[in-house]
Amino acid sequence: MIGNWHQLWEIVAAPDNVPIVALLFLIPFYVWYAFRQALANDKLISQLEADPAAAKSAHRKTQPWSPKWDREVHTWPYLMRIEFLAAILVTVLLMVWSLTLSAPLEEPSNPNVTMNPAKAPWYFLGLQEMLVYFDPWMAGVVMPTLIIVGLMAIPYIDANPLGNGYYTYKQRKFAILTFNAGFLGLWVLMIVIGTFIRGPGWMWFWPTATWDAQRVEYTVNRNLDQIFHVDGTWLAHLLPAANKAFAPILARIMFGIIPIVLYFIAAAYLVYRVMNATEFARKIFRRMTLLQIVTTDLILVLMMSLPVKIVARLLFRIKYIWVTPWFSI
Repeated sequence: MIGNWHQLWEIVAAPDNVPIVALLFLIPFYVWYAFRQALANDKLISQLEADPAAAKSAHRKTQPWSPKWDREVHTWPYLMRIEFLAAILVTVLLMVWSLTLSAPLEEPSNPNVTMNPAKAPWYFLGLQEMLVYFDPWMAGVVMPTLIIVGLMAIPYIDANPLGNGYYTYKQRKFAILTFNAGFLGLWVLMIVIGTFIRGPGWMWFWPTATWDAQRVEYTVNRNLDQIFHVDGTWLAHLLPAANKAFAPILARIMFGIIPIVLYFIAAAYLVYRVMNATEFARKIFRRMTLLQIVTTDLILVLMMSLPVKIVARLLFRIKYIWVTPWFSI
């Protein structure tokens, strides 16, 4: 047997990790189910575009349909009955869950003994993982605020009228791919990493690797200015004698602005190219106002900064790109 499979089973079977294990199965299933229905609708849309007369027949829907059905149905009892049964099933599930699994309660907190690893609840593990790559103020305040504001702005920046009320991939490629990249790649994946990969000391342990609290990592995190040996020597010759001590700080601040500006320019241009990749995308782009374009571009550029920072930290051991006395990025 290769690896510590018993430890992996203990992590998977922990009562407080049950929601994450369920998430690993439920989310892929519903993503597959949604794409299955979307592709079926896209196929039907292509057929109806080629034969408009079929839109007036029973072939205008992917689901069974009969012209004898009522065009409208009342909320009661049709919808309420389904919702009531769903509420009963969820209640029974929660009761069985609470009776069969022990609550993940531990002894009273002791300020002299700290858990290792000390992990947040599963729904906050994504934020805790972000603390590895960003300054605490950025990961704990700025990034969550941008996520909330970005979600609130979606209805106002979406200029595509298609895809409302039915599943479609062909007519909503940009929105669907962006959502999957943000939700699955930058949120669910970080929760999984925080649960199964991060061990004692928040160190990286691959699955089945034994969580050794005594392990020492001989990796040095460095800032980008340290790689380029920015120490402010040249700036010290230009400053007055009373301000020469601030030369290293000013040099790091001035140097850090350059890669940030270059990233924003390159990422904004990439987003612009993606938003105009096809004729359909260009048609939607022409319907957007300048405020919608700028807002969409800015949100996507900021969203892309997370995977860029993850790659820089994990592969190149770069902790911060821009270092200032007030915050670091």
